[in-house]
Amino acid sequence: MKLSLKQLAVYISLLVIGGGAGLLGSGYLLPKRYSFQELKNVTAALPSESVNPPAYSGPIGNTGGDNVNFIATAVQKVGPAVVRINATRKVANPISDALKNPLLRRFFGEDEQPMPEERIERGTGSGFILTDNGLLLTNAHVVADTDTVQVTLKDGRTFEGKVQGVDAVTDVAVVKIQAKKLPTVKLGNSQNLIPGQWAIAIGNPLGLDNTVTIGIISATDRTSAQVGVPEKRVSFIQTDAAINPGNSGGPLLNAQGEVIGVNTAIRADAQGLGFAIPIETAARIANELFTKGRVDHPFLGVEMTDLTPTKKEQINQENKLNIQQDAGVVIKSTLENSPAKRAGLLPGDVIQKINRKPVKTAAQVQRLVESSSVGDTLEIEVSREGKNHIFKVQPGAYPQKK
Repeated sequence: MKLSLKQLAVYISLLVIGGGAGLLGSGYLLPKRYSFQELKNVTAALPSESVNPPAYSGPIGNTGGDNVNFIATAVQKVGPAVVRINATRKVANPISDALKNPLLRRFFGEDEQPMPEERIERGTGSGFILTDNGLLLTNAHVVADTDTVQVTLKDGRTFEGKVQGVDAVTDVAVVKIQAKKLPTVKLGNSQNLIPGQWAIAIGNPLGLDNTVTIGIISATDRTSAQVGVPEKRVSFIQTDAAINPGNSGGPLLNAQGEVIGVNTAIRADAQGLGFAIPIETAARIANELFTKGRVDHPFLGVEMTDLTPTKKEQINQENKLNIQQDAGVVIKSTLENSPAKRAGLLPGDVIQKINRKPVKTAAQVQRLVESSSVGDTLEIEVSREGKNHIFKVQPGAYPQKK
């Protein structure tokens, strides 16, 4: 069957277009630096009527009267500060490029009208308001490479958003809208989460605004590799609260309605599992993006893994090493001309301590390195062939993909 160019365009568009917006920031800088504590306390300094509706003050789990429970209370507090983000970008039209081939032109007919050189991609995500003057946090993949960003509040108001910065390494982005006295979220603490605690997700999955889902914290400290995004540098919170396309960038809440994470990823092969960026990580990255428009991630240049007896034997055989420990964090390789290699770290070294703090997992090492700054000096103690050695390593800046 011979297809016309228009039929081909519709067919390929159905294959190509879909999913969320993979939409780099403008790099516009704000003069004020917001600390994590300032972001946490911002709602306390605002008149209560301009922030959130009155919270239900009855007992948690109450089922009488108004049927308001702790979930509804949390949603009442946070819901007005959760926004929908519609993003668009122009991309090259693959059909137009393909039809430049003379053979295809002959097949489809020379009389067909030329196809547009570009097409528009549209995507929808979520975000939440940090400050009453319009600073928003969302996922990088929602607004990266965007041409326009439209922010819609729960009350129906719509604003043009300006992307202030995007960090692809952690999948965090920040947006500014021109407005005042906006409702805001309250930031919580994700560092002491225990599996089994309540988790509430709010967002706009599949374009369904202000959808609320409930579940528990399934696990903490999931590595990027476990989640299926090894290029990221985040220890994720795992939850079974339903997270679907469009939820990206929305808040994950605790039972008190405090933001403990940013819903950001789902595994394609998962059934009822979602992942969120811990709020401490997201707020720190947002602070740097608002201040500088970019983030310099500290970088050692090592590939490491958690040791088990089986892995020890495998690594020893494959790399002709002599690792003697059955547990710990082993360096599998070091990149050429990396800070780790220049400092003297070698494959087979088992990391014992960083700045005199014992470490047992690769996730712990990653967190300690990420909490340092480029140019700082890290004291790294390793075990090498049964003897301990201490090295001074100065992290460099994480190499950005070009």
